[in-house]
Amino acid sequence: MAHALYLRGEYGRSLGMAENALIMKQGSYPISELFLHLAASMACMSLKDIDAAKAHFGAAWDIARPDGLIELIGEHHGLLQGLIEACLKTQYPDDFAHIIEITYRFSYGWRRIHNPDSGEDVADDLTTTEFTMAMLACRGWTNAEIARHMGVSPGTVKNRLSGVYAKLGIGTRAELVAHMLR
Repeated sequence: MAHALYLRGEYGRSLGMAENALIMKQGSYPISELFLHLAASMACMSLKDIDAAKAHFGAAWDIARPDGLIELIGEHHGLLQGLIEACLKTQYPDDFAHIIEITYRFSYGWRRIHNPDSGEDVADDLTTTEFTMAMLACRGWTNAEIARHMGVSPGTVKNRLSGVYAKLGIGTRAELVAHMLR
């Protein structure tokens, strides 16, 4: 339910649902807890509460890593809006690389199903980093905010977004929003 609320744009309710379920649990249910922490992370990112998003993502990582459940993290890459890069890239480079491989495999399959069903092409040619920066830009984040979150310079964000525009054949953020959020 928290995920459904998130997809409807009800981020506060999604976060409340996930956190309440985590608080009221009466046993240890690692997979459910992992999903709830990921849903809470996604909602917090959409609410621009980065510290809370990182805390929930850290809790999800603490569950996922020892039990080898990192596939679930890779499958949520786009929805996690740069948390994987911000939290794992430097501290867990091997795990990060594996998660990105999972993300590419998952995304490839998802696009093969989504594109014919929707009649629209989603961003096939973007790297995971470009996709993340593009989605954050679509959500109204400034280049400086994206840079701070992802641990790069604002110039790097500007260059990456310029590359995104070139790959997608667009020239403005408004066109990016129209392309990415359709």
